[in-house]
Amino acid sequence: MKRRFKNKKGALIMDVTLNHGPETRFARPMKVALVGECMIEMRGEPGAAITQTFGGDTLNTAVYLARLNLRGAVAVDYVTAVGCDAFSVAMRRSWLDEGIGDAHVRVIEDALPGLYFIQTDPHGERRFLYWRGEAAARRMFEGPEAEAMLDALADYDYVYLSGISLAILTPEGRQRLIQALHLARRAGTRIVFDNNYRPHLWPDPETARQAYRDLLQLTDLALVTWEDDAALFGYRDTEALFSAYAQAGVREVALKRGAASCLIQCPTGRFEIPAQTVVHVIDTTAAGDSFNAAYLACRLRGGDPEQAARWGHRLAAQVVQYRGALIPQAAMPNMGTSSLPSVAQV
Repeated sequence: MKRRFKNKKGALIMDVTLNHGPETRFARPMKVALVGECMIEMRGEPGAAITQTFGGDTLNTAVYLARLNLRGAVAVDYVTAVGCDAFSVAMRRSWLDEGIGDAHVRVIEDALPGLYFIQTDPHGERRFLYWRGEAAARRMFEGPEAEAMLDALADYDYVYLSGISLAILTPEGRQRLIQALHLARRAGTRIVFDNNYRPHLWPDPETARQAYRDLLQLTDLALVTWEDDAALFGYRDTEALFSAYAQAGVREVALKRGAASCLIQCPTGRFEIPAQTVVHVIDTTAAGDSFNAAYLACRLRGGDPEQAARWGHRLAAQVVQYRGALIPQAAMPNMGTSSLPSVAQV
């Protein structure tokens, strides 16, 4: 039986972890906040031409989610901190151009965005070089100026964040974010977590493990990369991983395994969804980020977890055939929306 929940304004919304039937008619678009860091992206080889754009794991997901915003059913906002320099201004302009709101972007006058450089080998695998130690996003939840941003999280139907979102914050900022998510979840907000684990961003593995455990206690939907969790928690097989997430109370887990099949654990059972074959991989940047966006977009549209995984594979397969995190708008694949419930259906 389909369950429905009311948001703060009394409008019916679906529960991403429970609803497998037709979408309800929304009195307003569902609101999704993605928390993280956008950086200046540089790409090329030393001594050769270099291209510059913007990227970051949660920002990539925000862009693809906004592009898949069918019939305006979802309002996508990005939550971060930037400086007041020309790059920061250009970042925000690029988000707005993609249909991403910036109402909760904090400006820190004496800070700058982080920067990373991507080198890609002949097989499409990447090497990243980072300059982000003093980036504005690290301080987004510090000081009294952050209180309004943190309180605003409870106004969203869904909050999406990643392990990198947690890692870049100071200990104070990380604790304040988790406390705010506790309050938001009590108010009805659903939490979506991508486990992106980057060891070099953490002081030690145990600090990362504790932060992940704290966040997983609040998570409704986990979008998990096998290699990252195996590295952090030492899981030897997928059964151990699924058991740990179930014990933490996570109702829906999508386990990504690169070019292999995706495994789903949810209240209706476990499923294995094969990945799409890609003959010539150009660049794997944002493969996981785009999968997450398509999975979440499908679930928000009323699709079930199996459909959502197929959406994820379809978009990721397209993304890895282009250089860079964000493919051209014209290259976005047809996601086969005719098989999903209509947003006008009650």
